[in-house]
Amino acid sequence: MASPIPMTTLDITQILACQRNRYPVLFLDKVVDLVPGVRATGLKCYTYNEWFFPGHFDDEPNVPGFVQIESLVQTFILTFLCQEEYAGMKTNFVSMNNVTFKRKIVPGDVMRIDAELKSFKRGIATGCAESKVDGEPACRAEFVVAVPAILNQYKPKA
Repeated sequence: MASPIPMTTLDITQILACQRNRYPVLFLDKVVDLVPGVRATGLKCYTYNEWFFPGHFDDEPNVPGFVQIESLVQTFILTFLCQEEYAGMKTNFVSMNNVTFKRKIVPGDVMRIDAELKSFKRGIATGCAESKVDGEPACRAEFVVAVPAILNQYKPKA
């Protein structure tokens, strides 16, 4: 794991340079606090213009659980993909554990996501992320994510 450097931020252009998610599955607007190899704090601002609101649900729009989880993991992967040697690499879910949803998120809400990298070894990242809206807990999950380009270097040869 890289040693901590001074905190920084990422705008949307920098986020796009670090990770591969694009519209319509980019669910992070900004990183407001970043210590590469340690932690990241991201923001997602939800407006009714999001593609999923009319179908989830037209009479009571709210953010689907998978979108919340994806926002969390996109913040989490930036804890290591923000480092030059990993920027732009593909990632894959290995597992999600202890997922909890605490409140409904609706158009107009701003979700603040705090992610922590606990370990990054041989292309396997472990950590967690939690979100809040107006200071209230919204969603939390623990993640194991693989970076195939690194992981494959450690697989036994056939």
